[in-house]
Order: sequence, then C-alpha cells, then structure tokens
Amino acid sequence: MIVYRKASALRIARATSPQPPFWAATTIAPYGARRGSPVSIDYLELRASYSEKLEVTVCEDPAGELSRWKERHPLTSPLLIEASEFAEVVFRRGQALMELCGREGGRITQLISANGQIPASIGPETVLAISMWPLEFPRIERLVKAAQASGAAWGAVVPVIHPVTTTIESLSDLASIVASGNGRFLAAVSPELDPTAKQAIARALSLSDSDERYASLFHGDLDAIHVAAERHIAALASELGLADSIPVPGEAKSNWAAAAFLMLAASRMLAMKRDAEQAWTILRSASAVAQLDKPIARVAAAASLSIIDSLDPISVGALTEFLNTGASRFTDAIHQEWKRKSEG
Repeated sequence: MIVYRKASALRIARATSPQPPFWAATTIAPYGARRGSPVSIDYLELRASYSEKLEVTVCEDPAGELSRWKERHPLTSPLLIEASEFAEVVFRRGQALMELCGREGGRITQLISANGQIPASIGPETVLAISMWPLEFPRIERLVKAAQASGAAWGAVVPVIHPVTTTIESLSDLASIVASGNGRFLAAVSPELDPTAKQAIARALSLSDSDERYASLFHGDLDAIHVAAERHIAALASELGLADSIPVPGEAKSNWAAAAFLMLAASRMLAMKRDAEQAWTILRSASAVAQLDKPIARVAAAASLSIIDSLDPISVGALTEFLNTGASRFTDAIHQEWKRKSEG
C-alpha cells in the first residue's frame, strides 16, 4: 500500500564537483525517497530498497521552500530535479520546480521514470532523463512516444538491477525503443541493492534458492555483474548512434562540463581496474577544474593549462583537446575500451 502524505521540505543537496551519472551541482527532490513499488530507487543516494508500506512525502510549497533556501545558499547550475515515480503524475511538483528554475536561467536535468509523466513544456536548457524503471515495456513505449512528440532533448537512464535489467535481451529491447523514439542518450546507473530489495526481486521473479539467478543475486559479485551490464549498455548506445552518458545541460565547455569530461573517463578507468593511481589523479584534477574561479576556456585561450598547478599532465592534454574539439585521444581510448570489452 502507498500512502501519500504532504510535508513541508524539499530535499536539496549540493556538490563541489560533478559526479556520475547526473553531474549535478545542485539536486532538488520535491518528494521523499521511498515512493516506488516493489523496489524503490533513491536516485540521490543511488540505493534500491523495499518497504511494505510507502509513505510518499510531498513538498507543499516548493517555490517558497526554494526561495528560503536561496537566501542562505546559491542555487548553482547544472541542476537535477528528481521527479520520478507516480507521485509526479499526481502532484506535478517536479514540473513546477523545472518551470521556476528555468525562468531563473537554471540549466536542468529533469528525471522522471516509467511510472511518471512527460512535462507539459520543456525549455531549451533542460535535458529530460527517463529512468527505465519499473521495467514495464508497454508503459515505457508509451512514455517514449510522448517524449518524442514533445520535441524535448531526452534520453534514457537504465537502472542496472540484477537480474531484471542485466539480461542481453532486456537491454537490447530497451536500446531499440530509445533509438526508435529519437532519444539522444542511453546511460546506466547502478544503485546499490539493500537486502530488502533483493528479497523483493526474488519474490517478484519467483526465484527459488536452487535458481542460478537467486544464487547470483544473493551470493554473486554484483559489482562485477553491474559493471558488465553498464559496459554492455554503452556498447549498445554506440551501435545505435546514441551518447552513452547523460549530457551536462547548458554551456558545452564550462568548467563543470570540463570536470565531468575528466570524471567520466576516470570513473570508467576505476571500474575497469585500469591504472587506478592515474585515475585518482585525474579525479583530483577534475575536482580542481570544477572549483576554478576563472573559466578554463579563458585560461586556455590566454596560456597553456599547465600553468594551473593542480592539473596533472594527462589532464592538461585531455582538457586542451576537449576545449578545441570536444573530445580527446586519451579519453576516447578509455571509452572505446569500456565499450569494446562490454561486447565480449
């Protein structure tokens, strides 16, 4: 049973550097975390759980709450407005926040889910990310058609939850639906499954303890399974001409976008267990870029990025190419390896 209960607080979080998969500097959620059934995903904490009774808290006055919050803190873009699950269909608080922040110049990623609803209007500085959860294909297909008809810049986020969204068949079907609806990206997100979520999945799929899927769910290396699925999703995106990560909304070569560019490559290096020391060095450089006072593009135009002491040589080279062309040979090699290995 789901109980809707109104409350008076937004969940707002700030980040000092962009983190995958959403890259947000400020995250705003007008609803409580546990609002999906049978498995609820908290996209802020990247955790999946189950509860017999869900109480969906709803912000009563999002505009007022946000205004009071901004009196104490700057509202830094890019923003993530987390408006997933059916609560958004009922209350539309996510759309209200998107419209409010859009009028104030916010660059927004708007997250909804398969149980949600496409916003009535989406601004040019907003990216619509649709979570393919719950995995109900008729509902997903209808939502994708609505997203295509809206003309919005949209793409799909696949929560990697074993064994529901880790099969080759399910992932291939999802990728085909996204491509047919003119989606722009197909990206993975891997929430941690707590024990209640695992039990709920086992019950939903009628898994017995003699089932191989049951054994892998409770006793297998889920990190390895999830990484393999993430890489397969990236490979599918590449085959269909889609981006394999969520774009950073707004200016393509801002400091935040440049930091996310480095973060994506470094996080994939760590997931592949490739040169971990170098990956951590790049992560530190990415954090430094995100916190620079001057636009990195202006620094690069005036002098070499090597004058920034906190940047390592590999990051300097990658960022210089990124600012000139939007890509770099170093990060391209990482991403190609990420996708090539996933196909095997």
